[in-house]
Amino acid sequence: MNVLFIGDIVGKIGRQTVKAFLPGLVQQYKLDIVIANGENAAGGFGINEKTALELFDCGVHVITTGNHVWDKKDAVPFIAKENRILRPINYPSGVPGAGSIVITAPGKEKVAVINVSGRVFMNLLDCPFKASLKEVERLSTQTNIIIMDMHAEATSEKTAFGYFMDGKVSAVIGTHTHVQTADETILPEGTAYITDVGMTGPELSVIGVQKEQIIEKFLTYMPRKYDVANGRGLLSAVVVGIDTNSGRSTSIQRLRLING
Repeated sequence: MNVLFIGDIVGKIGRQTVKAFLPGLVQQYKLDIVIANGENAAGGFGINEKTALELFDCGVHVITTGNHVWDKKDAVPFIAKENRILRPINYPSGVPGAGSIVITAPGKEKVAVINVSGRVFMNLLDCPFKASLKEVERLSTQTNIIIMDMHAEATSEKTAFGYFMDGKVSAVIGTHTHVQTADETILPEGTAYITDVGMTGPELSVIGVQKEQIIEKFLTYMPRKYDVANGRGLLSAVVVGIDTNSGRSTSIQRLRLING
């Protein structure tokens, strides 16, 4: 089985880049499942029904999120009813939406996806390690193919989490920093891992935002509104190969593609 995980989609350029590349990638890599982090798909901050449906329509099966999941007010009722959009599983009980989903691949294999948020330099949610382990144990009764989006800032937290989950899940894919790391690997017990899959959005930017605005912020520290940058699009992703019998990963390949 081959799974594509697309890194944090930023704004219209990010969505357009997914549309441009996804059909070809599905053919080239014989993809079974497509997962994308879409927490910044709507105007660079947050997600809403329109942008989520746009991504689903172009072939994304599951959308994960993170700390910007609630940035658009109209996202709350939509996420409450749309189980294909995940919010971090370690939010307190009673928060709308779900932190995991089990879907069926074209070959009839069941695939679980879990979204979790780190806590270092992030919102202090429930423990991502304990919350994830509890959910993995529950989902393992349904499938041995489990993909995790670890949405976190600190490299140390992501790395520790990867080793913690090694052998328990098929893949731990890091998101949030928008900068693709070059440490993709198969951990000793068969879990595919990368610290951060990167960003899908405007290439010439500072993590998706107009570079001049970010430079000004660092020079003056004055508050200001940020705008998504323009220009050609960058797609950052990984393709993970998984043995469906064992649930262990056999390969992980980084992708970095320019549109235009």
